[in-house]
Amino acid sequence: MREGAVGDATRIDRVAPTLSELAERGARVIVASHFGRPKGKPVAAMSLSPLAEPLSHALGGLPVHFVSDCIGDGTEAAVAALAPGDVALLENLRFHPGEEANDPAFADALARLADLYVNDAFSAAHRAHASTTAVAERLPSAAGRLMQAELEALGKALRRPSGRSSPSSAAPRSRPNSRSSPI
Repeated sequence: MREGAVGDATRIDRVAPTLSELAERGARVIVASHFGRPKGKPVAAMSLSPLAEPLSHALGGLPVHFVSDCIGDGTEAAVAALAPGDVALLENLRFHPGEEANDPAFADALARLADLYVNDAFSAAHRAHASTTAVAERLPSAAGRLMQAELEALGKALRRPSGRSSPSSAAPRSRPNSRSSPI
């Protein structure tokens, strides 16, 4: 994201199948994410609000309700107002110091919003943050479709017999003043 606009929607497009499936099954879908390094304080340039429209587009036009915080009474009320199949996008988790500190109280506040935790962020799964570690300890948890695909690809790479190499090709190097031509 640059200057409040999404430059590359690849990550949004890749999580859309999981979110669509959950919405189609009647879940009230809550999208929690982070962006940048705001050091536990709100930074307008790092707000996730510009993601609501591209996310809606990736979900085939399904409206995405942006919630201006990720915890608290207002957030709980916004989530409670969702109908089955609705999608809400919470504000940047890193606007709260409890996210990166893996704070139990912050994790409790996030967990109060949901009945089930689905992680679809393989690239962030190793972080000991409240939204990736502590919430998963508090709720029944599952891997999303993107996470499943990443884990399957990793499994295939790890099962490849040792000593085998992958195919590659290279054009022969030509020598100066050589009379032969490259293939």
